[in-house]
Amino acid sequence: MKSKNILSLTALSIIILPVMGCGNIKNSLGLEKDAPDEFAVLKRAPLEIPANLALPPPVPGMPRPQETSTIDTAQQAVLGHSEKTQSTSSSAEAALLNKTGADNASSDIRATINKETDEMHDRNKPVAEKLFNIGGDRDKASATVVDPAKELERIQKNKAEGKPANAGETAIIEE
Repeated sequence: MKSKNILSLTALSIIILPVMGCGNIKNSLGLEKDAPDEFAVLKRAPLEIPANLALPPPVPGMPRPQETSTIDTAQQAVLGHSEKTQSTSSSAEAALLNKTGADNASSDIRATINKETDEMHDRNKPVAEKLFNIGGDRDKASATVVDPAKELERIQKNKAEGKPANAGETAIIEE
């Protein structure tokens, strides 16, 4: 009888031990600890007491008025600002924009930039086209190449005369 109990206990152990290794079985039997999801934890806004202590009655299911949504919090963290920022400029900002001439900016600036980019596109060929003369007009210069010695001389002359570094024509090497 005793050997029968030992045999049945051994057989039961052989069956139960592999099953206990399964994660789902452990979890369903309550043998595994469930850790909270650290990304699902929300920061609660601090409690605020109104100045006159007249608290409005709570509305079941409504969020707290001082809390922001998770989307707003994420936008604040990623973008560094919320959409509720002030859209009007201060007097200092208006003065700066006025002094720089931003209020006199051309309304068709995008068309002007696109036109200038199209003109530059022909001069800025890829390296393979410049090296192997592949495609395009072979008579036309492929790109502007700056002459470093003459450009350094021009910049040093401007500095000595107190002019800005970009004053004057850039020294280029003709192809």
